[in-house]
Amino acid sequence: MLLLLVLSGCAQSPAPVTGSVSHTQNNSPVQQLLKQQYSVWAGTPYRLGGASKRGVDCSALVQLTYREHFDVALPRTTEAQAEVGRSIKRSAIGPGDLVFFKTGFTTRHVGMMLDDVRFLHASTSRGVIVSRLDNPYWAKHYWHARRVMSAHP
Repeated sequence: MLLLLVLSGCAQSPAPVTGSVSHTQNNSPVQQLLKQQYSVWAGTPYRLGGASKRGVDCSALVQLTYREHFDVALPRTTEAQAEVGRSIKRSAIGPGDLVFFKTGFTTRHVGMMLDDVRFLHASTSRGVIVSRLDNPYWAKHYWHARRVMSAHP
């Protein structure tokens, strides 16, 4: 299990987005719930295999968020989460969609879109933060996106 977590673990992150977390289009219920989750988890340190406020990894943050706020059960690992839901085009990404990155030969990372540009995730270097999908680091390592929820609460 530990080997699986290491192989599908989260990635380092460039500088987080500063300022308030705002949406470029509207303020949907999904977005509101994700903003609430960010306000609770912001700054929580990264810990591989962690799933608490003492430390959390990227896939645990996604799993906890979907369970607590959307009543959706997701698998524990990034690789397993990358198979859930349906694949969507990058141009169709919106609040609540999962975004996946290949940050190393076997390293994968996952985050949750707040809007069409910003995503919430747990980075190895900065803990729980919001980053921009158009940041050169994330744009370079972007893998794919998936829509897990068919209807928003």
